Amino acid sequence: MLSLSPASWDLSQRNFQWPPASSSSKAFGLKIGHQRLQSDGMLKTFCCASGEAGRGSAMKKQEIYPQNVNLPPILPKNKKKPYPIPLKKIQRAARADKKLAEMGIEKPLEAPKNGLLVPDLIPVAHQVLEAWKVLIKGLAQLLTVVPVYGCSECPEVHVGQTGHHIQDCHGPSNVNRRSFHQWVKGSINDVLIPIESYHLYDPFGLRIKHETRFDYDRIPAVVELCIQAGMELPEYPSRRRTTPVRMLGKKVINRGGYVGEPKPCRLGDSSSLLAELDTYEACIGQSPPPASDVQQLAEKTLKAYETVRWGVRKLMRKYTVKACGYCSEVHVGPWGHNVKLCGTFKHQWRDGKHGWQDATVEEVFPPNYVWHVRDPNGPPLKGSLKRFYGKAPAVVEVCVQAGAAIPHKYKPMMRLDIIIPDYEEAYLVA
Repeated sequence: MLSLSPASWDLSQRNFQWPPASSSSKAFGLKIGHQRLQSDGMLKTFCCASGEAGRGSAMKKQEIYPQNVNLPPILPKNKKKPYPIPLKKIQRAARADKKLAEMGIEKPLEAPKNGLLVPDLIPVAHQVLEAWKVLIKGLAQLLTVVPVYGCSECPEVHVGQTGHHIQDCHGPSNVNRRSFHQWVKGSINDVLIPIESYHLYDPFGLRIKHETRFDYDRIPAVVELCIQAGMELPEYPSRRRTTPVRMLGKKVINRGGYVGEPKPCRLGDSSSLLAELDTYEACIGQSPPPASDVQQLAEKTLKAYETVRWGVRKLMRKYTVKACGYCSEVHVGPWGHNVKLCGTFKHQWRDGKHGWQDATVEEVFPPNYVWHVRDPNGPPLKGSLKRFYGKAPAVVEVCVQAGAAIPHKYKPMMRLDIIIPDYEEAYLVA
């Protein structure tokens, strides 16, 4: 008879081995355990079974999402955003670059940091841009079926037949309204927050000055990221280098010279193409889709949303995107611009200049969380039951109310396993 000894438990990894290592039986081995991932706190359970323990084991992994997930906290506006990369790591890299520059050694650069394209990411850029077009077109059609409301006094957005009754408005004159929201009909910009960036023909060329800011077009940051990653658009040309950029410390010693920006090629159907890339007036002239096609359209739009988010995350691992640490300004390129339009916390001390730092995916493609409504035709959400409600990205909420299946990774933040009590029962819940 086999005995179970404490040595068979690995407390650091929470793994359980059967039979124990000291056992003479090696005919069958079973290993069950679970580990908590450091990236998103997900609990992953795995099972390993083999004819002989420790030899030729076949791993079968199954991801189990946590029961409930809290949304990231809202950052205060009177403080600078935290650095996505630890400050000590940034300082360590700067000291290493300075040491190489003092020795006269050029800074080692790899694509795309040296101005060259990454061939493996060119198909990703094409895929993201096509999904971006599908996302805008699908949302414009779904908003004719699913109503969206926005508060005229604050950035709050709600997806449902009527606005909610949660008293969390912090806009002007909220005291007179007892913090109730002032709902008005929303648009696609309330669901898909427009984050724009300056289009640059040469990201490694001259910086944009405050006086020349009107000489550059403003396009969605996702589109600009795809263009710099290899997507060719005649309306927005981009310089493709054949020789790498050379840098000595922070100084560019060889960028291949300055090349004048060519005039964009405006074809006959360029206006329709630009309309597909931007949310401006995307809902104008849209007719409601047939009732039989709404669910399929919602599934297609939700898939395009996930594709864009996946592609932006993959492109930003290689291509540099900068974001202001005080406001929502985003710039796609190796360094930020010099436009003095930052009007947030302590902008007088900086003469309106932006405080550039590395951007995150949420800053380039914000999720815009809204309250999840389980029954769109039911009563509006109440403030007294706020702790029982969940949230979801606005695009996901629109697609779900249109009939799309809820993705598994959004179920924990929607809190679907929590039963919403009645108004009288809420005070009896611990």
